[in-house]
Amino acid sequence: MSADERFERAGVLYERFVFGGDAGFLADADGELDLVEAELAMARGRIIHGRFLDQRSKAPDQIAEDPRELALFERALELYQAAGDMRGEAESLFWVGCFQQVVRRDHVAAVPFLERSCHLAAKVGDKRTMSDALRHLGIGEHAAGRLDAARQRLEESVRLRREIGLMPGVAANMVGLIYIAAGQGRRNDALALAAEAGAIAEASGAHAILRQVEQARAQVSEGNPPLPP
Repeated sequence: MSADERFERAGVLYERFVFGGDAGFLADADGELDLVEAELAMARGRIIHGRFLDQRSKAPDQIAEDPRELALFERALELYQAAGDMRGEAESLFWVGCFQQVVRRDHVAAVPFLERSCHLAAKVGDKRTMSDALRHLGIGEHAAGRLDAARQRLEESVRLRREIGLMPGVAANMVGLIYIAAGQGRRNDALALAAEAGAIAEASGAHAILRQVEQARAQVSEGNPPLPP
């Protein structure tokens, strides 16, 4: 249900209270508006996260945490849990975990949120959130030096992203797989992955990912295994 539809339903529920006198309709209206608030919090949190990524790419020595980001994702999580919205809970858990891993660089703190997100997303059939959680669990495994586990997580994320047609996301995951292949001494595999990832990124207009692929490919070609992302 869209935000506009939830606003409209809240208005209808209010009128039912006014004309019918049942205060239970007010609680139902609150529930609809809580979900609108959760969606807005998620959207604002993602925009702040995007600004962090932009700042990190342009001025990595000047990046700073925006305290609003985590607060927004945690508020969304609270509202989705209260509403019993498992899909929303899974997505907001992912973003809390992503914040811990990407912004705070705390892979250990991120894992419980990402694992719970993946579990709930699987229960409701949300392949997009599953793929996101698996990607970041793979990044965590890579950072810990567990390359086989990292590869398994990223390959599963690639499979899910192919299923839902998220091809820029496939290319993004393949960048990680290039790092892993290079780290395991599988140079030919790394170059093959780079060729495929580059073609996918170019075809889907994912220019930022294409730059990452080209950088990784250049390092592998020069015999310098790329560092983990």
